[in-house]
Amino acid sequence: MKKYFAILFVFSLFVACKSDKKTEESVATEETQDMAYTSIGMKIDAESSLSIQDMVEKYDALSVGDTINTKMTAKVNEVCQSKGCWMKLDLGNGEEVMVKFKDYGFFMPKDIAGKEVVINGKAFVNEMPVDEQKHYAEDAGESQEVIDAITEPKKTYSFEADGVLLKQ
Repeated sequence: MKKYFAILFVFSLFVACKSDKKTEESVATEETQDMAYTSIGMKIDAESSLSIQDMVEKYDALSVGDTINTKMTAKVNEVCQSKGCWMKLDLGNGEEVMVKFKDYGFFMPKDIAGKEVVINGKAFVNEMPVDEQKHYAEDAGESQEVIDAITEPKKTYSFEADGVLLKQ
């Protein structure tokens, strides 16, 4: 009986220590249009990616609750410093796009602020409640004064990305 428990224990140990295959497969480096990109999440290419100006026009045409499937290129302003589970992209007009990742399936490196990315997925406009805004402010490392100053829901541009290309 002790042998069975020992075998079961060793088997459990191997299963528990198994690496996450999804994470290993989701990051790859590729050359696209003479530029080096690191591919994260679903494999995408940089072709037919919308510019910031084109994306601003698309967002302006959307109402709260509308979605469109698209691909865009933008500069990263900020990344979640807790896990890399979200990022904010610059739209160039004082607005930002809050990007989350489909099914929480992958994360971004925490040190990519200022780098260019190509994202693929669903763009939409929503109204972010106060508690969610405060949560993101905490993740970003904002001061308690900044967090306490958040008191009203905010219309936001959002994006659920299923694939990202990070320019190297």
